[in-house]
This record gives sequence, C-alpha cells and structure tokens, in this order.
Amino acid sequence: MTAHYDALETRDPAEREKNLFAQLPAVLHAAMTAPGYKKHLAGVKPEAITSRAALATLPVLRKSDLPALHKASPPFGGFVPGATGSFARLFTSPGPIFEPESTHPDCWRGARAFFAAGFRPGDIVLNTFGYHLTPGGFIFDGSARALGCAVIPAGPGNTEQQFEVIEAYRPVAYSGTPDFLKILLDAAEKAGRDTSSIKRALVSGAAFPKSLQDEIKSRGIDAYQNYGTADLGVIAYETAAREGLMVSEDLIIEVVKPGTGDPVPDGDVGEIVVTSLDPHHPWIRFALGDLTAIMSGKSPCGRTNTRIKGWMGRADQTAKVKGMFVRPEQVSEVGKRHPELGRLRLVVTRDGELDAMTLNAECAAPSDGLRDQIAATLQSIAKMKGAVTLVAPGSLPNDGKIIADERKVS
Repeated sequence: MTAHYDALETRDPAEREKNLFAQLPAVLHAAMTAPGYKKHLAGVKPEAITSRAALATLPVLRKSDLPALHKASPPFGGFVPGATGSFARLFTSPGPIFEPESTHPDCWRGARAFFAAGFRPGDIVLNTFGYHLTPGGFIFDGSARALGCAVIPAGPGNTEQQFEVIEAYRPVAYSGTPDFLKILLDAAEKAGRDTSSIKRALVSGAAFPKSLQDEIKSRGIDAYQNYGTADLGVIAYETAAREGLMVSEDLIIEVVKPGTGDPVPDGDVGEIVVTSLDPHHPWIRFALGDLTAIMSGKSPCGRTNTRIKGWMGRADQTAKVKGMFVRPEQVSEVGKRHPELGRLRLVVTRDGELDAMTLNAECAAPSDGLRDQIAATLQSIAKMKGAVTLVAPGSLPNDGKIIADERKVS
C-alpha cells in the first residue's frame, strides 16, 4: 500500500518553501483586485512578498471581524476577488459568516487527510457532518470523493435511518464528529444493529480526548483527527505517526503572539495564522483565533511538511477591567517597548471589591527602576494602573496565554 498521497508530501522542505513563496505574489495580486483586500493591503507591493519575513509585515485579517465586515458589505466583505456566481456552492455559518466553495477539485484540500487516515479509492464513507447551509458536510464529502471514495450523505442524527444505510451499504469508513461516532456505536449496540463494517474514521469539529480515542479503538475503529475551519477546509491532519498534525500542502502557516501579527519561535504557543494560495478565494494572513504551536523535527511517517500540535485553546483573551477592555495586543505592545523582557502575562484579579491587574514579566536583569518604567508604559497603553512583577526567564508557562482572568464568577 502506498504510504503517501503524492511526491509533494515528501519533498525537501526548502523546495516546498521556495515553491510556496514563488506563488504568493500572484495570489496577492489576485487578492488585491477585491476592494476589501485592496484597502486592507494598501501600499503592499506583491512582488516584494517572497519570504516569511516579508509576509510577517502584512496586517492580519481576523476571523472575529468577519461578521461585521460581511454585514457592512455583503456577502463577503469585499475579500473575495471571484464573482459570487463563479463559485460552486454558497454557505453561511453562525456570525453570520458567508463562505463560498471554489470549483476546482479538492478545493477543501481534504483528500490528503483521508488518505493519511487509511481511506483508499473505492471505500464507502458514511459522512455525518451537516449538509444544510453550513459547509461541513460538503468539505468532507468533496474531499472523500476527490480521493475516489463513494460517500453516503448521512448528516447528523436520525440513528435508525443511519443503521439502515450502514447495514445496506456496509461502509468501511466514517467521517464526522467523534462524539456522534460514539452515539452511533452506543445506539447500535443497544438496538442490536450491525455497524461492524466501519473500520476507519476521520473526525473533526469536537474534542477527541484520549479516553474517547481509546474507547473508539477498543471497538475496532482506527480514528484520526484533523483540524479545519469552514473558511479554509482542512488545515492540518493526523498521520500514522500520531505525532501532531501535518499541515496541508498549499498553505503557509504562521504562529503569532495572540492579538498581534508577530511570529513566535517554533515551539512557543501562539495564534495560528493561515495564508492560502487559491487565487479564486485567497486568505492572506487569516488569524483564526485558535492557539497552537509548531513542532520541531521530521515526522516518522516520512512527510516533510510543518507539523502543529493541534488545537490548544482560544487566543481571544480580551478582559474587561474597571469597565475598560484590555487586549492581548496592548500587553504585547509593552513587550515591544521593553525588548529586554521575555514572556508577559497580565493577571486580572479582585482586590476587595475592585478589579486589579498585575503584569508578570520575564526579565534577566530586574531592577526597581525598570519595574517602574514598565508600570508607566502599561498605564500609558491600557489607560489604567497595574502592578508589575519581574520574574525569572522561563518561569511563565508556554501556553499562549497573555491575559489570565482569575476573577471568580459568583
């Protein structure tokens, strides 16, 4: 059995990097024909953006801003260069956020994820993601069919009818959320129905803790995780190595300090930012609001692309203190003004009946004078006073958290 989807997965990382950034200027040109991107990237010269350092100078586009942008200029906020009618399908997700589906094969880039999970051409797949208005069902349906699988468009729920199609078609594979897979298996066991044909699964859209992984495996199903969004489709996927998630081939991934566009060193936890190379529907430094970290080294599975640790929480840590919002980018600005500092964490607590905040800052050479300077900077940026504690380098957790709200909710 072939171990990899194609030769792209095992190419030299330097070759991949060169290829991705060779494509980027043309994608930027295409993006900037859309009015939203033209304004967002004003002054950018696409031909100059040919490296990670150059890419990092561009502003991020935050997913959390899309609902307002889409409402102001429906349907896509001016960030899609293709005409609305040039797409295959048009979706909506809560927000609302509006998403188009491109027309080229495997436009959701998921065939590799299915292949890595052991799916092969000719397999029958029970797809239980929803097909109504949101893109989830079509993301996995289209990806499985791009690999050459036959798909049962089951959608979620209605277990009795699910059993009927499972027993009739004998699907070897499942795609859907991990918790619905458990619901399906439990209900089948209780009802005496036969779901034994299902041997493989590609799951997403919900937590898949080790306890549930072990339970699914004990029931004879080899399940793999993937990380994706309704905007981009599959971003990264698990392989047989079971070491992190492999990034999809046509994406540029950055991990940045939450609330900023500043890349962090590999291994540090930060917010995932994605640039896609689809000129029909490009995403340029699209900040998803999720935390992850880039893993070092090469995967034992033989694939050579970047690996991420998977979903590690949400990056939006905005807190309201004394009636004013304090944002991660404000805390990061303190660090920019004091480059001698390492990691920062603003801890929000209660002092009696009043809000209080303390900035913990890693520093190799602490002094009272420096602490006072940082406190003045914090007050200037946040427009309120906060205490400053200087701590030893490496003493703050590497978890991507910049603001920790420790106020108890009564």
